[in-house]
Parts: sequence; C-alpha cells; structure tokens
Amino acid sequence: MPRQGWLGYYAREFNSLELNSTFYALPKLSVLEAMVDKTGDGFLFSVKANQEMTHQRQQDNRVFVVFVHMLQPFIDAGKLGCVLAQFPYSFGFSRQNCDYLALFRERLGDLPVVVEFRNSQWLKPEVFDWLRNRNLGFCCVDEPQLPKLLPPLAEVTSSIGYVRFHGRNAAKWWQHEHAYERYDYTYSVEELKEWLPRISKLKSLTEKTFIFANNHWRGQAIGAIRQLRVMVD
Repeated sequence: MPRQGWLGYYAREFNSLELNSTFYALPKLSVLEAMVDKTGDGFLFSVKANQEMTHQRQQDNRVFVVFVHMLQPFIDAGKLGCVLAQFPYSFGFSRQNCDYLALFRERLGDLPVVVEFRNSQWLKPEVFDWLRNRNLGFCCVDEPQLPKLLPPLAEVTSSIGYVRFHGRNAAKWWQHEHAYERYDYTYSVEELKEWLPRISKLKSLTEKTFIFANNHWRGQAIGAIRQLRVMVD
C-alpha cells in the first residue's frame, strides 16, 4: 500500500491516533490538513508535545507558539483529542519541575493536555490534586515493574482518561541498542484483562478515555488494541 494510504486504512478500524512524529519535528500545516481529510467524522488525534517542550525544557516560548499554531487544522476540524506531554525519567518531582509544568499549562492556554510521567516520584496525592487544579490529565501506563517506574494504576485528574500500554520488556527497557527495542512485547490475554476494571473506572469518571498501545516494534500494538477492544465492548 502507498504510504499516503496508510492513515485512511487505519481510520477504517480505529477512531483515534497518537501522533508521535511531532515529538521529533513540527510538520507543516498542510500535513495536518491532509490528515484531517483522510479521517472521518469523530476521529480524534492525540498529539505528542515536541521534545523541546518536554525534554530540553528551554524557557524560549517560540516552540510553544509554533506548536499551537501547527494544531490549528485539528482544532478547526474538531479532531484534536488532546496534547500528550511525555516527560523523561530524569524529570523528577521538584519545585522547579512543578513550576515548569505550570508554565507548560499556561503556554498551551485552554488546550486539553495529558501529562505522562516516567518517574514514580510524582505519585503523590498532592500532585494529583495539583494536576486537577490546573486541568492537566494524568497518563496511566502499563510498563515494566522496575524501580522508580510507574505501577499500573487508574487515576483521573481531568475530563480525559488516558492509558498507554508500553509493554513489559524489562530486559530491554534500560539495556538496548536502539530505543524502540524496549517496546518489543506481546501482551497475553490475562495481562490485558488486568486493565478492565481500571478502564471501567476511567470511563466512569471522564468525558472521553483514550487507550493506546506503544508496543509497536513488530506491530504487536494492533493486536493488543484489537483484543482489548473486544474485552471492553
């Protein structure tokens, strides 16, 4: 299949997409306009914040201005589900980092934002309350149970529920030649079933809940979501 046909084919089966390429580079407006045209009514995009916004964290506001401008085709079409701000493991709980999150919220205005932490230092009741007060969603994750990574939990801090299945490849999470190797994992039915009560909780407390699989190295993500969708339905 030609590359330009991939998204339309995907949208026949799925109703949302987590756009990861924006983490590495911000595309032209025409790229997002084409994505709008290739997806039907009700299709939503979750757009990953650029690495300058989450990993480099420079005080320069320009990348935020460009990022928000880039989102306009999705906003105009009613297809922006949310912005996903994935922070690195090194982004631990501190006053300085809380101040940056507040700045991040301010710079994105009233856009829906979900925050993914990779460091368990953030798992504090006061942090969840702080996120709620600023209308910042919390990203629930399934990932290897290694020291200081997040455990599987269902927490809601905005009108959006969000889950990312990263796989449980503990052996490759820190030790790998290529970063994508950590996501080489195939979920069993039993492992996915563990999430059914958590997903039910998220759905009951939010206006919409996004569930994405990131165990993508050999296409396992598609199988995981198909299986999970059958269970949830």
